[in-house]
Amino acid sequence: MGQQQLLLIVLGVIVVGIAIAVGISLFNANSINANRDAVVSDLNNLGALGISYYKKPQSMGGGNKSFTGFLIPTNLESNANGSYVATATAKTLTITGTGAELDAGVNVEYSALVDSLGIITITQVH
Repeated sequence: MGQQQLLLIVLGVIVVGIAIAVGISLFNANSINANRDAVVSDLNNLGALGISYYKKPQSMGGGNKSFTGFLIPTNLESNANGSYVATATAKTLTITGTGAELDAGVNVEYSALVDSLGIITITQVH
């Protein structure tokens, strides 16, 4: 083989290697973003459960205008997206979701603050 052909082969291998590295990087970034979205979605759903609990009378298993006593259902405490913990007071409910994906070595983590009117804020913890 001539030198030109060898140079083209080496150049082709380098281009393919760079393309693979960029593809892996894009896949990882997309995976992290998808996990963020899934955790926020789960927090919205758990917040809606909390509001439902708040509005139900105590005789129907609710909080009777209080978040005190709200527990995340056992089957929703963790899933493929992450794990969730609720802290309830009489007037507010804080739900923290820790994602399954690592972003720069740290798990994705969001917190939702819920009151009687709805989900007030969802903030990123890390």
